[in-house]
Amino acid sequence: MSNNVGTHRSPYAAFSGPNLGYVMEMYDLFKTSPELVDAELAEMFSRYGAPVLEEGKQAEAVGEVAPGNFGKVLAAYQLQAAIRTYGHLAADIYPLNDRPKDTSRLELSHYGLTESDLVEMPASLFFNNVPATVENGLDAINYLKAVYTGKIAYEFDHVINEEERNWIQSKIENGEIVAKLSDDAKKALLERLTKIEGFEKFIHRTFVGAKRFSIEGLDTLVVFLDELVRRSEEDKMKKILIGMAHRGRLNVLTHILNKPYEMMFAQFAGVPDEPFQPKDGSLETTRGWFGDVKYHMGALYKGKSGMERFLAYNPSHLEVVNPVITGQTRAAQEKTDSPGVPEQDTNAAYAVLIHGDAAFPGQGIVPESFNYSRVRGFKTGGSIHVIANNMIGFTTEYYDSRSTHYSSDPAKGYEVPILHVNADCPESVIAAAAFAFDYRQKFSKDILIDLLGYRRYGHNEMDEPLVTNPVMYHTIHEHQTVRELYGAQLTSANILKAEEVDKLDADIFAMMQAAYDRVKEESAEVELLSNATPEEVLAGYPRDLETGADEETLRRMNEELLEFPKDFNVFGKLERILKRREEPFKGKGKIDWAHAETLAFGTILQDGKPIRITGQDVQRGTFAHRHLVLHDEKTGDELVPLHHISGSKASFVAYNSPLTEAAIVGYEFGYNLEEQQALSIWEAQYGDFANMAQVMFDQFVSASYSKWGQQSGLVMLLPHAYEGQGPEHSSARVERFLQLCAENNWTVANLSSAANYFHILRRQAKMLGEKSMRPLVIVSPKSLLRHPLVGADVSDLVEGHFQTVLEQPGTGKNVENVEKILFASGKMAIDLAERVKDGTGFDHLHIVRVEQLYPFPSEKISDIVSRYPNAKELVWVQEEPKNMGSWQFANNYIREIAGDKKISYVGRIHRSSPSEGDGESHKIEQNRIIDEALKK
Repeated sequence: MSNNVGTHRSPYAAFSGPNLGYVMEMYDLFKTSPELVDAELAEMFSRYGAPVLEEGKQAEAVGEVAPGNFGKVLAAYQLQAAIRTYGHLAADIYPLNDRPKDTSRLELSHYGLTESDLVEMPASLFFNNVPATVENGLDAINYLKAVYTGKIAYEFDHVINEEERNWIQSKIENGEIVAKLSDDAKKALLERLTKIEGFEKFIHRTFVGAKRFSIEGLDTLVVFLDELVRRSEEDKMKKILIGMAHRGRLNVLTHILNKPYEMMFAQFAGVPDEPFQPKDGSLETTRGWFGDVKYHMGALYKGKSGMERFLAYNPSHLEVVNPVITGQTRAAQEKTDSPGVPEQDTNAAYAVLIHGDAAFPGQGIVPESFNYSRVRGFKTGGSIHVIANNMIGFTTEYYDSRSTHYSSDPAKGYEVPILHVNADCPESVIAAAAFAFDYRQKFSKDILIDLLGYRRYGHNEMDEPLVTNPVMYHTIHEHQTVRELYGAQLTSANILKAEEVDKLDADIFAMMQAAYDRVKEESAEVELLSNATPEEVLAGYPRDLETGADEETLRRMNEELLEFPKDFNVFGKLERILKRREEPFKGKGKIDWAHAETLAFGTILQDGKPIRITGQDVQRGTFAHRHLVLHDEKTGDELVPLHHISGSKASFVAYNSPLTEAAIVGYEFGYNLEEQQALSIWEAQYGDFANMAQVMFDQFVSASYSKWGQQSGLVMLLPHAYEGQGPEHSSARVERFLQLCAENNWTVANLSSAANYFHILRRQAKMLGEKSMRPLVIVSPKSLLRHPLVGADVSDLVEGHFQTVLEQPGTGKNVENVEKILFASGKMAIDLAERVKDGTGFDHLHIVRVEQLYPFPSEKISDIVSRYPNAKELVWVQEEPKNMGSWQFANNYIREIAGDKKISYVGRIHRSSPSEGDGESHKIEQNRIIDEALKK
């Protein structure tokens, strides 16, 4: 067979010599007098335009078509195009054979053709270089049907790039998407299938009723991953990162991550698995003190080839791991130890994302993740996606699950090629894996394999699926396993004898039994691990960590940040604004929020910690305050001033992200897991946008250390403040983050000082990679970004550390007169400060700004309260309604401090919506809160 089976996408490929000349003559006539041209020829001209002699085509005839047969040629072209486009509808891709095959578009009669019509046509109508077995048009059509309706079906017409389409089509029609296995390789494949099935069967019999979310029905998923591992090691990849839900996870852990059988059986037996961990260090697992179920756990395997295999830890929220894994992949591809943009090698690592067939079209995180796959700040050179297609979701049949023909259809909108593969054909699965790897390597794009199988048991092994899905499960109960089918295939081919297949099954079951016997023997005296919070976790971070910066260093850096190349045209108005940043270093004005942030970033880079900040509009900043990336007014070229500061030892990037919250938070969390020295920051455009990422905060950011032993230092900036912009742009829902606070799992801060922001960023960077590292949630300002009371002096950045509590200057000076102490955070504290000014007339009160809400600074607040023996009342003041904000959280701590003092709340009453809907109502209510808080 030829190795070059390219195709022509034009019916004119069939014509040459006198025939081509005649067609061109008729086209000239068609342009002036279309009514004089044969109707069938006119249709061809209308559809395909002018006939052209294709480059490299020989002038001599390769077959002639009679002038009256042009309509047949057009029909034949439509038929061969339909086979390529719709062959998947007639393909043998369903193991249970329970879906009707649509062959209507592939029938000759549909196009008014007969076999004799096709026999008379040249094969060149269908192929450029004709396969050796193809002699005429009928052979060509039959050949195309064979390759497009087999155990693998293809969808790639939606791919816009012609080079990609031609490459894919060539691979298919060259017969390259075939696994060419020797007899020994086929025996090894059967052994692999027997281990995969045997593992599930052993657990099913030994631990009756235990949940395991078995792989059975999709056993060849492991075979698929085996081939990816093999190809990746050949290409000297450094790492494969796998994300998947719970279905089949234990089998993947066992056979791809090489987690010993003993470890798995120990977990089912309810005894510690650590004694059975490989002593050579090849397998790394982590576990939080509170733990998680076995089918949520992950592992890292370090193979002898030097390539690592990682399976991500993942909750039951199915698809949410996808962005986490792609973020980890990006970090694994980048070198961040030099100034500027990190150096990315997309062939160093890649992601394999294993989806559920109901979840893939059902969960919004899936298109969110596809959407950034070719965006510069998030692309990873292509992920290999697999739909582990059970043909069912929990108990929901496909017709109740989606509005598309295939589960995979959403991927078409992102020009992702799709292969549908019959999971009962392991050799086809291997071929699909090899093709997917080659495509990813060549085009640096995502590709999707729809692995079509079934689920042998219910959603878990305690479910009885016949209750809800009787027709499907009667079929499944009668259906042989893929091991049985492949064993019979090898027996039929005289590669193995039937008794050898049976013996292999028995031997592997005996091996599993021996592993379990070792567990029973060796685990009797092993103590169960405690789920108490470790002391180092309870200890938290170092107190009052010094974070000041050298004044001369700051001064020089500030000058460098404002030195622009002569040929770079900064927008005039912006340049004037930026040049004002010189003033604080001349003793004039204050360092505002964004200026403090930029200086903090610069010092962190000089300390050797890379920085990555992403989110919607972060380069400029939602409120036009940041300007980390400048754009040439005339050319649009970008300039990043932080790339040009002296002494920088690490990379810096600020990427505007797609309009996506959940996926980007997950991505940045994953990036930081992989690159723990990086200060990874996600900023919400408005704090309430974080609503869309709640699952990431709940399942990953707040709890990953406790569940899985995974530490993160991710920073989240959530603009928040009540300024009359309505319920959607006021509250960052800080109460939700506070509700998740426990065991020093993260820091939550609501700041009122640019200097404190400088120091908290510096503190966070110093803790990266340390045992004290934790995520940081900052309720960041809007109107306070340029507020003079928030601004800092240069000396504020040079000296000291982050202050968890700030006392309002001018208040509390006359200790004996103070009757009540007000506690407030963020903008509320500044609103109070604006009213009290220097404290004149407010001797009766003292104002305390609680900058850090968690861990709550009880000790420092208690010290302050103890200084005012005549204070009768402690008042918590906030903008948010009483059932929101920080009051409910702080109340318990204040009660412990108060003693016999009265505790009061001043703020909005209980509300279902965060704020008023108009500015005037807001002003009235805000003034009421301030008046009530300050009165005697």
